[in-house]
Amino acid sequence: MTEDIKSLNLKELETRLLAMGEKPFRAKQIYPWLHIKHVETFEEMTDISSKLKEKLKASSVLTVLKQVQVQCSKVDGTRKYLFALADGNMVESVLMRYKHGNSVCISSQAGCRMGCRFCASALGGLVRNLTPGEMLEQIYRIQKDIGERVSHVVVMGTGEPLDNYDNFLKFIELLSDEYGLHISQRNITVSTCGIVPNILKLAQEKLQITLALSLHASTQEKRMALMPVAKKYEIHQVIEACEYYFRQTGRRITFEYSLVGGVNDSKEDAQLLAGLIKGQNCHVNLIPVNPVRERGYVQPNPQAVVNFKNELEKYGINVTIRREMGRDIDGACGQLRKRFMDL
Repeated sequence: MTEDIKSLNLKELETRLLAMGEKPFRAKQIYPWLHIKHVETFEEMTDISSKLKEKLKASSVLTVLKQVQVQCSKVDGTRKYLFALADGNMVESVLMRYKHGNSVCISSQAGCRMGCRFCASALGGLVRNLTPGEMLEQIYRIQKDIGERVSHVVVMGTGEPLDNYDNFLKFIELLSDEYGLHISQRNITVSTCGIVPNILKLAQEKLQITLALSLHASTQEKRMALMPVAKKYEIHQVIEACEYYFRQTGRRITFEYSLVGGVNDSKEDAQLLAGLIKGQNCHVNLIPVNPVRERGYVQPNPQAVVNFKNELEKYGINVTIRREMGRDIDGACGQLRKRFMDL
């Protein structure tokens, strides 16, 4: 059975080579070709024998995503990529340029089964999980395309990372590995809609990644209306899981709050949110919702966004309004993939 060679860590690659009758030191030759030089074929590995290349081809899949489309924002230089997987499924990734470096937002699944009402990613449901190699490849292809290093990674694209828990965990290991891209865990953020058991599991790993909870409501009733996952995990249960994550890791929690006009953007909503999270070491990221044609939700007016922020600050909550990027290029999760699939 062939496997995704980019999903193996160095130790696993050594074990695989030993099983093939090869010396384990070959792993240290092959690994940089995969994770630093980002080769697209085994033939490009110039310091290993033709015989070994044939063995690798017979036993392994070299995952390489195909760039189907790229949109470049004329406003801020954000680049949105549509990649094809080997089986024909599509995933999206976004490159955002900041003063502190290049940040890439990647997808963790093809589709999503969480069904959040304001999100285009869930419109077609979940197709399948991505392998660690397929997650890494989104970063590798973007680095190769722009000829620059990526320094920050956010797992906030299509899919729920904690619904693909084992592959996500392996991805973090490979991404931060000193023999690979070696991106600091402190420069990695994962966004979850709130799968409580896996937040608790992740906390016990004691990684240094930032946890961002998609909260989007200040009451259980409103959260259930926006996010079906709330029917399984009650809002206070999710907040307690985040508190546990902070206690285990020392990493400040980010609460993502999409502001939907006339739904969750009132002064009362802000007051209830402040009460819900008061006392936590946290940061609130306010996101004026990116309108999705199929959903019918609208952005609040700019003053309502500012008023919401000011109200939270009255209660001592650390809060920012997310800088909108890529609005002119299907910037929201799932929009480009959905439009391409509808053709």
